[in-house]
Amino acid sequence: MASRAVWKGQLRLSLVSIPVEIHSATKSGARVSFRQIHGPSGKRVRYEKTVPGIGPVKTEDILKGYELGDDEYLLLEKDEVDAIKLETKKTLELVQFVGLSEIPPLYYDRPYYVIPTDDLAEDAYRVVRDALRQAEKVGLGQLTMRGKEYLCALRPCGDGILLETLHYADEIKEADPLFNEIADESADEELLEVATQLIDRKTDSFDASAFTDRYDEALRDLIERKRKSKKTPRAKAGDDDGASGENVVDLMAALKESLKKDGGGTKKKSTSRSEKSA
Repeated sequence: MASRAVWKGQLRLSLVSIPVEIHSATKSGARVSFRQIHGPSGKRVRYEKTVPGIGPVKTEDILKGYELGDDEYLLLEKDEVDAIKLETKKTLELVQFVGLSEIPPLYYDRPYYVIPTDDLAEDAYRVVRDALRQAEKVGLGQLTMRGKEYLCALRPCGDGILLETLHYADEIKEADPLFNEIADESADEELLEVATQLIDRKTDSFDASAFTDRYDEALRDLIERKRKSKKTPRAKAGDDDGASGENVVDLMAALKESLKKDGGGTKKKSTSRSEKSA
């Protein structure tokens, strides 16, 4: 499935504006996912938005409610919220630069790829990329997507630029209340030496492909064994009267399709899904 941009706009450095697209750098459907099935009927479980005493409600009748306290809410229309005008809805301006190691790891949230939208934008894009690499700096800015303004860090990544959203300071929990309970004593010198030697022996270059999700592999093995067993209960959900609702990728259907394509053998299939707008 072709990657879809989650944001389109201008990457700005001073007076230079570069038209860019931002794409998610991770695949949300790469692991085993399940649908919830009602055992007695074999039907898919749906999620409906309901109101006590009224029942299911239409999406267009739902307002945003800000809690004032004592179960009282200030109601806002969706159009009122959408009307908030922020430059960062269409412009990501690099307003500050910091050293590569200056941002604590706990601030990093999600990675995205930043790409130029056309050939004309590539020259300026390469200049920004190479300048960041040469200066060994990370560019900081903000952009608005999915109904939220994100703090972002941009750095070179191979031939391109990687954007990582950051948590704001008020989103980070204080560590002191948790760490203060740890006794303020130095580690035993002999034990420290042994631990350091173990670390040195196991030190190597980072290679993410050396690690696999063993739980995901075990789930796929379980599914394949259950698929081959005639005793495994099955459900034919059908269209469920055309009802719609939030659910995840139907893994069994994907596995069966993969089996058909390669003549009956097993084949891992990754499904990439675009992020939904809030």
